[in-house]
Amino acid sequence: MNVPNILTLGRILMIPMMVIAFYWFGEHGKIWAAILFALAAITDWFDGYLARKLNQTTPLGAFLDPVADKLIVSVALVLLVEHFSAVWLTIPASIIVGREIVISALREWMAELGKRANIAVSYVGKVKTALQMVSITILLAADGVPLFTNMGLVSLYLAAVLTIWSMLVYLKAAWPELKGRG
Repeated sequence: MNVPNILTLGRILMIPMMVIAFYWFGEHGKIWAAILFALAAITDWFDGYLARKLNQTTPLGAFLDPVADKLIVSVALVLLVEHFSAVWLTIPASIIVGREIVISALREWMAELGKRANIAVSYVGKVKTALQMVSITILLAADGVPLFTNMGLVSLYLAAVLTIWSMLVYLKAAWPELKGRG
């Protein structure tokens, strides 16, 4: 166990804390949920940075890091979809979660073929993740403030566009394998 892995596990432990804050901390609960989500987003960047800088990459970390990312983003989006109960939020949330399922399955399949490196994380994927984290943080904190809700929503739609773009990049990279298998 090293510091990057502890940060990743901490991110997973923040998920129930975020849900509890969202529902049970009264009028400031959504702000606390946003703070926990933002902290998780920061630790996502920081644990990867430390793992590389300190040469502390591990198989456990390589497995847990993307799981933690997908869990906290998915749970936050479910909270937001339930809270706003509106199609304008459900559409980009569905795109983001759906893409994560597709790309996770694609990465698993490519790893079975020994070609996982063919679909390594792209620059578009990193920008998408950053925009997604910012938009979700804004939407969690924006409760009742139209300006922030609109900013968060525009950011979420931009993240959804980048989500589709990055998915197409990954599918294009995997296409030779996809079309060659029956």
